[in-house]
Amino acid sequence: MATYGILKAINDIINAIKGIINAINGIMNAIEGIINAINGISNAIKGRINAINGIFNAPNGIFNAPNGIVNAIHGIFKATNDINNAIYRIVKATNDINNSIYRIVKATNDINNAIYRIVKAKNDINNSIYRIVKATNDIKNSIYRIVKATNDIYSLNSSINGIVNVICGLNIFSKNM
Repeated sequence: MATYGILKAINDIINAIKGIINAINGIMNAIEGIINAINGISNAIKGRINAINGIFNAPNGIFNAPNGIVNAIHGIFKATNDINNAIYRIVKATNDINNSIYRIVKATNDINNAIYRIVKAKNDINNSIYRIVKATNDIKNSIYRIVKATNDIYSLNSSINGIVNVICGLNIFSKNM
């Protein structure tokens, strides 16, 4: 049972490491999203600059000026929308990073729990070995006591035989008298 626990704990560690790798990939993807969002902000700022330039260039043509102003205002709104979208992507990427960090912390906890189970299983094995050694010593002590008791019985038997021989000898001696 302890061996199964160790194997399961090792499997948990492998899965946790896979989770950490996936979380790191998530962080990389989130960083890429932030870079793309920053590029989007940069492009939006360029769009605003171009729109403002359009406003200044609009008065050059009296007939074209109203269209230029409308296009410039449209460009400003579009650039503002692009900035908002880029900010949204940065916030989302930040959330992805936070989620990845959470998964790394969770995977680390899973590894710690698996290591704890391995140590516990090892202690269970050591305790079992200790109990086997103790039981073996108890059996040896019991065998020693049985052998000693058997020797005591042989000694007692010899003593009884000696007493019987003495009594028989006295009996023969008294008959001869």
